[in-house]
Amino acid sequence: MRLTYSLLGAVAAFTLAACATEAPVAPLETAAVPMDDAAGKADSALDVAVHEGDFAEIQQFTTPGGVSVWLVSEASIPILSVQMAWSGGTAADPEGQEGLAGAVVYHMNEGAGDLDSLGFQTRMEELNMSFGCEAGSDWTSCSTSMLTENADEAMALVASAFEAPRFDAGPFERFQRESLIGIKQRETSPGYIASKAMTDALYPDHVYARELTVDSVSDLTPELAKVHMRKLMTKDRLLVTAVGAITPDELAPLIDAATASLPETSDLPETPDVVLNDPMAGPIVKTLPQPQSLVSFTAHGLPRDDPDFFTAYVLNYTVGGGGFESRLMKNLRVEKGLTYGIRTGLSIGEHLNTWSGGGQTKNESAGEFITEIKAELNAFVEDGVTEQELSDAKAYLMGSYPLGFDSNAKIAGNMMSVRQQELGVDYFDKRNAMIDAVTIEGVNRVAKEYLVPEAFTFVVVGEPEGL
Repeated sequence: MRLTYSLLGAVAAFTLAACATEAPVAPLETAAVPMDDAAGKADSALDVAVHEGDFAEIQQFTTPGGVSVWLVSEASIPILSVQMAWSGGTAADPEGQEGLAGAVVYHMNEGAGDLDSLGFQTRMEELNMSFGCEAGSDWTSCSTSMLTENADEAMALVASAFEAPRFDAGPFERFQRESLIGIKQRETSPGYIASKAMTDALYPDHVYARELTVDSVSDLTPELAKVHMRKLMTKDRLLVTAVGAITPDELAPLIDAATASLPETSDLPETPDVVLNDPMAGPIVKTLPQPQSLVSFTAHGLPRDDPDFFTAYVLNYTVGGGGFESRLMKNLRVEKGLTYGIRTGLSIGEHLNTWSGGGQTKNESAGEFITEIKAELNAFVEDGVTEQELSDAKAYLMGSYPLGFDSNAKIAGNMMSVRQQELGVDYFDKRNAMIDAVTIEGVNRVAKEYLVPEAFTFVVVGEPEGL
């Protein structure tokens, strides 16, 4: 599956603020759009709610066809980036057909209507556009970027992909072949082996634990993928975000034309929340002949709407999320020379939230490596962080935030993440303030609750010694 993003967008305003086909569509005339129109302030045929935040002006509206859209207009950059996401992903693959959602998204730019795979790719090049889709556990998404002057033709091509995807035999066989190669390669991948062992230990019976197999991939057919596409991509589960030199009145018909052929609704199985098993008392060892051992460790995390989420997020920077500024890197690499790198992170999802980390060390030092990781975690539990560590973490997390908004596609993607997590249209304005409000008392309380070494399950892949 391929997913491509595009070009430079409206980063200037973000940076400054953060530091404090059915029917034909008429061509766009962006050069004639007044700045007030592009900002959504002129009269509109749509009911547009404008959030005039410090970070960005976000226009919210529903198209005549019923699609919910968030738009940031930027008249000075002649590029349009659009993100589309549907709730429901690989977790909805029927049992025994794992890989079906992957087959759907793989083929969305592999031919549509009269255009075969080569013809579709050639047409995208002619229009200076990108279009691709991907499937995660809980969401299926597509993104497209184009010159605004080509938006009508580019979105018509997207519309053809939704209306008449081909799922031709050649690309489908290629998808299966690539998937089978991936299945074979993962047998010797330390990362995959560690992830599989962790999943088997903590939630083996959940739908998230299912994975592609030779049989499941081999049994897939273009017909199955065509049917499943109409279940994944429906109007009632669709969210859209966009950034570019376009107004709501210009964008709405493009979105409606692109999505006109999608079903109104469909049934997908509900995904239950994950209930993690108790942590393992000792490390799980998976033998793999290699000179180093990969060590990974996982415990319960926090959901995105937990009041302590930002406190944990700031704490994680000092634990292992801040590169050479984190304690694990300073102590285990710089001082003790046990690893080239070790990181930690909070993984948040619809139904599973974890606090995880990992790094590699020589086989002969694997036991010492784990001992030192646990000692560092225990130091956070017993002694907490220093005022300087907290100050440094907050300064970095707030100051670096605008770097994630240096293209139209990234801005649209960040807006989509906010929509998917239901954080609210004012999230971008509140985010840094919520980080700045984190206190050392809160950080140390969260450390005592979540960083207890015994709460983590450890997995070691290699030929470790000293365990």
